[in-house]
Amino acid sequence: MKICFLDSSIIPYTYNDLNSKNIRGGENAIIHLSYELSKLGNEVVVYNNFKEICTINGVEWTNICHANKNLTYDIAFTNNDIGLFNKINAKKYIAFSHSIQSIEKFIRKGQLLSYLKYKPKIVLLGKYHKENRNYLLKMFGTINLEWAVDPLFLETKLDENLIENRAIFTSRRDRNLDLLIKLWIKDIFPKNKSIKLYSTPSELINNDYNIFARNFEDKTMMVKDLLKSKVLLVPGHKGELYCIAAEEARELCIPIVTLGIGSLSERVEHGITGFIAKTHEEFAYYTLKIFNDENLWKELRNNLIKLRGTKKWNKVAINLLSQI
Repeated sequence: MKICFLDSSIIPYTYNDLNSKNIRGGENAIIHLSYELSKLGNEVVVYNNFKEICTINGVEWTNICHANKNLTYDIAFTNNDIGLFNKINAKKYIAFSHSIQSIEKFIRKGQLLSYLKYKPKIVLLGKYHKENRNYLLKMFGTINLEWAVDPLFLETKLDENLIENRAIFTSRRDRNLDLLIKLWIKDIFPKNKSIKLYSTPSELINNDYNIFARNFEDKTMMVKDLLKSKVLLVPGHKGELYCIAAEEARELCIPIVTLGIGSLSERVEHGITGFIAKTHEEFAYYTLKIFNDENLWKELRNNLIKLRGTKKWNKVAINLLSQI
């Protein structure tokens, strides 16, 4: 089949940018799905803001200005902008949604006319996403998927000797990092001053409370920081539809403590791979319990080791095609 991906993100990227710190969830999904669909024997092209034309791993990468109505595809995917379907012709249209939009915002963003014209199926990333997307904005059908993580996380060798008495936060700073730091300063650090928190860089970081900025470079550096960490602390956020940061930690067998906000309750099995706290006090309690109880930490880690490698992008691509 002939397949295209359309993305108007200002970030110019190709497969070679996979480990860049600038690549977000939407771009990451396109990089992996385009590659896996090509491996399955399809002819795949990605139109985005990459300024050149090149072929990498069987996928053509080119600027979105090269898309035109003379091009017809069996399947066209778009990342967050249904209006991009105006640039090509396709037999089937699929839209990735990485935000929860009200109908008012959907109209204001100029999506409605293209939505009614092309009638795309919408890719949903879980129960939270499904429940919070308005029925009218999924009336032409949905596709249910779970994202996987980069091979880098799957192939990294685990080494318990690297683990230090530290927690880590690797999500975006606007995903309730301020809440996490508040809880750390008020309820966690005062009860165990030997532990440290490494977070995404922010002006809220305070070394007086053992809060430090993690290496904010490429994903290779992030993996090195994760390998040193005993627990991932991630409260969650109402705009978080999947939280790839939680999946990355899971693949490196790092227990997670969360408040379950947004989709985070779907990323953690309570008492198995981490804890879902119902209150701020519980969040602090579970965090300290993991640090203070070595047997509990080992139990959670062993549970995660058993699950490692069960989610891969080739499986996601096959599942995607089966639902189109």
